[in-house]
Amino acid sequence: MLKRIALVSVVLATAVTVTPAASASPQMMKGIFDETQTLYGNPDTTFPMLALLGTKAVRVNLYWGGRWGVSKGVPTRLDPDEPGKFDWSLYDRLLLYANQYGIKVVLSVYGTPGWANGGKALNVPPRNAKDLENFVYLAATRYSGRYVNNDGVTLPMVRHWIAWNEPNNPVFLRQQYRRVGKRWVIQSARDYAKICNAVVTGVGRADITGFREGQNVACGATAPRGNNAAGSARPSVSPLAFLRAMKAAGAKGFDAYAHHPYYGHRKETPLSKPPARTAVTLGNFQVLVNEVTRLWGQKRIWITEYGYQTNPPDRAFGVSNALQARYLTQAYAYARRHPRIDMMLWFMLRDDTRLAGWQSGLLNARGARKPAFAAFQRVR
Repeated sequence: MLKRIALVSVVLATAVTVTPAASASPQMMKGIFDETQTLYGNPDTTFPMLALLGTKAVRVNLYWGGRWGVSKGVPTRLDPDEPGKFDWSLYDRLLLYANQYGIKVVLSVYGTPGWANGGKALNVPPRNAKDLENFVYLAATRYSGRYVNNDGVTLPMVRHWIAWNEPNNPVFLRQQYRRVGKRWVIQSARDYAKICNAVVTGVGRADITGFREGQNVACGATAPRGNNAAGSARPSVSPLAFLRAMKAAGAKGFDAYAHHPYYGHRKETPLSKPPARTAVTLGNFQVLVNEVTRLWGQKRIWITEYGYQTNPPDRAFGVSNALQARYLTQAYAYARRHPRIDMMLWFMLRDDTRLAGWQSGLLNARGARKPAFAAFQRVR
C-alpha cells in the first residue's frame, strides 16, 4: 500500500531572431548534468560545490533498468516499496542532498529492464508502454513531496521530468528505422511517442491531490544531429524530422520540449549556424522553436544538455579554457534572452578522467577550476 501523509505544504512562429531581453523568460534555471558527480559521487563534496556555483537544478537519468536501475524484478503490485522489486536509495539520497542546498532535481526516465522488453538492451523500448507508465507513476508518487519512505523520512518533490534521452540517436533508442513494404518509417519516433505519452500519463496519475500544476514533463531531449540514412550501418534521425514524426505518431500532453543543441566543430561559436541544414544547434535554435510552435503550440523549451569540451586534453573537439568560458557566457546570454527557454543545463561539472569521455567540465579531471567555473557563477 502506498504511504501518504497530509499535504506538505510569443515569439511569432515565423520569427528568426530572438526578442529583446525585456521579453526574456523570467524563470530560466541554470543547472548541471553530471550524474557521475551528483548521483554516484560524494555528495558531501559535490553539493557544496554546486551551491557555490549558484546551481539551480541538476539533471540525472532515472534508470528504470540496468545495473544502476531502480527495477530489480517484475513488480506484482503498485507499491514503490515492494520488497525485492525496487532500489531507490541512490535517488533518495540525491533528492535529500539537493533539497538541503535548495537545488531542484530534473529526472530523465531512461532504460528498459530486461523483464519489460524480452531480455534486450536498455535502449530497446518496453513491449508494453503500460509497464513504463506504472513505473513513472510509482516514481512520481514517491517524489511527490508527501511520501514517507521506510526510514520515516518525507522525500522531496520532483517537479521536472524528462521522457528518455536522445531518442533520435541509436545509442539511446533502437531501432531508428524500419522497412515497411517499399518504404522506411521512423520507428524510433513511433516508439518514442508511446514513451513520451507513458511518462506524461504516469506523472499525471500521481497527482492524486491536485498537485499536477506544480509538475512539468518534457519530451524530446533530442540530439542535435542525425544522418537520416535509413539503410546505413548506423542510422539516426535529424531533430526536425524526428519531432515531426513523433507528432504524427501521437506524442501529446507534455509541458516542454527538450533539446541538446551542441556544437559540431571546435571552430563553431555558440551562435554559428551549423553547416548541415538538418542540424539544430544554438546557432539556428529558433528553427526548432518555430517547428515546435507549429506542431504543438507555445510549449516551453528546455535545453537539457549543452557544453564545450576543452583542449587540453581533447585536441580534436576541444577549445581553449578561455574560449570555453567565453562560449558559456554567450550561450547562457542567448538562452536568458529567449522568451521560451526555461532551463539550460551545462554538461558537466568535472571532466571525465578517460580521454575517450567528455571534457566539458567546469573543473578539470584533477578538480582544478577552469575559467568557465567563474563564468558559470556569474550567470544569472
